[in-house]
Amino acid sequence: MSNTSAETTSTCANCGKGEEAGINLKACTACMMVKYCSRECQIAHRPQHKKECKKRAKELHEIELFKQPPPLEDCPICMERLPTLVTGRTFMACCGKLICCGCIHAFQSGITREKDNICPFCRTPASKSDEENLKRLEKRMELNDARAIHNLGCHYRYARLGLPQDHAKALELWHRAGELGNAAAYYNIGCAYSSGEGVERDEEKAKRYWELGAMLGHTSARYNLGVHQESHLGDLNLNKASKHYMIAVKDGCLDSLKRIKEFYTKGYATKDDYAKALRGYQSYLDEIKTNQRDEAVAVWDDYKYYDSSV
Repeated sequence: MSNTSAETTSTCANCGKGEEAGINLKACTACMMVKYCSRECQIAHRPQHKKECKKRAKELHEIELFKQPPPLEDCPICMERLPTLVTGRTFMACCGKLICCGCIHAFQSGITREKDNICPFCRTPASKSDEENLKRLEKRMELNDARAIHNLGCHYRYARLGLPQDHAKALELWHRAGELGNAAAYYNIGCAYSSGEGVERDEEKAKRYWELGAMLGHTSARYNLGVHQESHLGDLNLNKASKHYMIAVKDGCLDSLKRIKEFYTKGYATKDDYAKALRGYQSYLDEIKTNQRDEAVAVWDDYKYYDSSV
């Protein structure tokens, strides 16, 4: 007896045994439409269920993929939303906090020279050497700090902090950081597969990792997915590309806003689509703009935390 209907999830899809008989049924993790009483029943039922399962799994994946991801957390000092532009925030290896450029600048401007270069959050003096910086990252790694693990991967990738360039080690650390929820790690893995740097070039794997990064909120990963969709001709793919760009725009991706503008000029998007994108980008700016951050940028351009040049 077998049944792949979503209406019979209270019985095993292969043998028909039900939960009322005390059987512990487990749902198919790919489609969530059917349940099985054992691994043996799941394997036996696979030939019948495979096609329907793949179709539903793809549908569920796209639902998750095209959700607006949660924004970055707030700065722990000013409690304002952190900008997505990397120059607008800094990871502190001493305490593991991500602090906005405005708070870093305000703190450094208000202290004496003798106390310069200390963490605005935990007041730990800045590292005085690559070796000390490396030790701090390793200490954070022991606490499963995903950002520290990701950053160490980047140091191996670019041979920083006195480390040798090691693509394999970088990928290993990025995988670990990604599994702990670090979006940038998945983005970097995707870029490695796209360029063939340290691994065999594989666009499908690149796309897969960019999807993981995008779902965690990485705007560049989301933008790359839009570009990837554009490279495949067809209205459906252009529609998906536009969806990716619209999601990224709401998290401050200026390149995505430019692509939507270009879609509008070419007739691929409507005037309303472009207007919606502009409103989304402005809404993002309204959330992250503060006088303190503007003051930081006015003093040092490296503190730039958004780009308004459309």
